[in-house]
Amino acid sequence: MTEPLIFEISSPGRCGASLPACDVPRTPLPAGMVRDDLSLPEVSEVDVIRHYVRLSQLNYGVDKGFYPLGSCTMKYNPKVNEVAARLPGFARTHPYQDPDSVQGNLTLMFELQEYLKELSGFAAVSLQPAAGAHGELTGVLIIRAYHQSRGDSKRTKMLIPDSAHGTNPASTSMCGYTTVEIKSDARGNVDLEDLRAHCDDTVAGLMLTNPNTLGLFDEHVLEIADLVHSCGGLLYGDGANFNALMGIAKPAQLGFDVMHFNLHKTFSTPHGGGGPGSGPVGVSQRLAQFLPGPIVVPAMAEDGWVGGPAEHADEHAEEHTGKHTEEHAEECHALRLAMPKHSIGRVKSFYGNFGVLIKAYTYIRVLGAEGLRQASQDAVLNANYLMHRLKDVYPLPYDRTCMHEFVLGGPPPEAEGVHTMDVAKRLMDYGFHPPTVYFPLIVHEAIMIEPTETESKATLDAFAEAMIKIAEEAVIDPDLLHSAPHVTPVTRLDETRAARRPRLRWVPPRQD
Repeated sequence: MTEPLIFEISSPGRCGASLPACDVPRTPLPAGMVRDDLSLPEVSEVDVIRHYVRLSQLNYGVDKGFYPLGSCTMKYNPKVNEVAARLPGFARTHPYQDPDSVQGNLTLMFELQEYLKELSGFAAVSLQPAAGAHGELTGVLIIRAYHQSRGDSKRTKMLIPDSAHGTNPASTSMCGYTTVEIKSDARGNVDLEDLRAHCDDTVAGLMLTNPNTLGLFDEHVLEIADLVHSCGGLLYGDGANFNALMGIAKPAQLGFDVMHFNLHKTFSTPHGGGGPGSGPVGVSQRLAQFLPGPIVVPAMAEDGWVGGPAEHADEHAEEHTGKHTEEHAEECHALRLAMPKHSIGRVKSFYGNFGVLIKAYTYIRVLGAEGLRQASQDAVLNANYLMHRLKDVYPLPYDRTCMHEFVLGGPPPEAEGVHTMDVAKRLMDYGFHPPTVYFPLIVHEAIMIEPTETESKATLDAFAEAMIKIAEEAVIDPDLLHSAPHVTPVTRLDETRAARRPRLRWVPPRQD
């Protein structure tokens, strides 16, 4: 039975609230504050509640089911993260408070910087950027500031592999660089010969996602770093796929100079509609002074200092043991906010999305070093399990051990006239959110699947069985897929028309 819309059950005179009689003189509101031209429904309170609860149940989220969006890492968000973010000591503080009154907040931020440094191998981290693409833009701005500080103005181009995220060339253009596309080789790595041909003294850097959007670890990453560095460029790491490396490989040790982290992917804070996100940036020592600020540092740190060695605070405290009061010892360990010496400036109001930082910090503390490593290992295991279950049914363009995700090459070849979009729509009939489709662009009819570490084998098997069944349907009854989905509140839409002529509000049916 289709539930009636709230506008359809409207009845004149119904009201969702009962207010007591006004016992003070009425004052008219200023003209224009109240609109009387809105045709709002007249309904009871229970009608309103049922309407919005019904809408919330129609929305698909990671708390409702499997969400295998490739390159998005839609892992389950532990509810302990939300509990921590709601603690009064965090939730009721304000960014304009004196640092002395929010040492707990600053301690959390400082320790999160240290954890991200340890996981990545970088010398310094800024928590400011508000999302992955924002962190990416910040990283390119840091690269530009580094070259400008050396008077190297001839570097005008950024090298970007053809398997990159679409935000990479966008960030490049926003920073005034020209994008140069680098091809992939037959195994899904950066083509070294093509890279070598483009490495010259006009290269500002290379933006590399590793593992890349094919779900493959680049087998030549060390040689890539050497090639870029040999021509004076810097290596930027798109950290969107860090969930495959966490606790296993450190990007800085692979040759990366700067990388953003996606806290809303790798570190389990809400993603997409459940945001906001957070995209901290880590850098090597030579780039530390260009980070956006302010950054949390020990109170005794010299101006311009952006490294985070807490051991310096311990050494400083030891020097004064027996010479000063306990208050002075505490002061040595106190924290403050400081700007790096040659900072590119603020990229976000205040100090980043603090609520998201709390959730990522909680995730790291709950799992610990071994748990983070296990999360990456399980993510890689789950992806390879699914890939092996599906690769004999769907085309697999790169038959290699994948990392945390993998890319199929569309429907089975014998399914004439069936496209990836048809498979995605049919999956909805089986109760699954479709994977990422038609990305990366270098794979024809791409289906990009990322199961994450938080899904059970039973869930993976159910998804694999649905995909296998859909492959059979595509051959036997392709029209079934062409008209899918069939059991959802809204069936197949004309997506082109919907984008150009969207229906954004309910319109009552015509009364002829």
